[in-house]
Amino acid sequence: MSRRYRVVIPSNSAYLAKRLAQLFSKQNLRCAARAVTPALFVLALSGVAHAQGTMDFSGAQTLMGTFKTFAIYAGAVICFGGMIFAGIRMMSGRFQEAIPGLFGALFGAGVLGWGAGWIGSLTGQSM
Repeated sequence: MSRRYRVVIPSNSAYLAKRLAQLFSKQNLRCAARAVTPALFVLALSGVAHAQGTMDFSGAQTLMGTFKTFAIYAGAVICFGGMIFAGIRMMSGRFQEAIPGLFGALFGAGVLGWGAGWIGSLTGQSM
């Protein structure tokens, strides 16, 4: 007793062919290309970015040195101004009004002492 196998071809094979043709139409391929192009562009440029050599930060060190100098001068001016403001108020006998000037002088001393150190620590410069 031998069995016979038959291959069944669906009657809607023409419909399947049309459906696949619609799936890969020019319009769908263009839409897919538009969606994938930015990713391909980024991947192509990432190889170039990794091939770049070292960067020179000497300009940044110079800029941070300028900021450090500014912090020193600004702290000195703030401290001196606060002391003058507090001194004038104290000489006129208004000690309570001199307290903000003393806090201003304290703030200026903080900028003078710590500001340059903070900026120096960002670049690794010695004081």
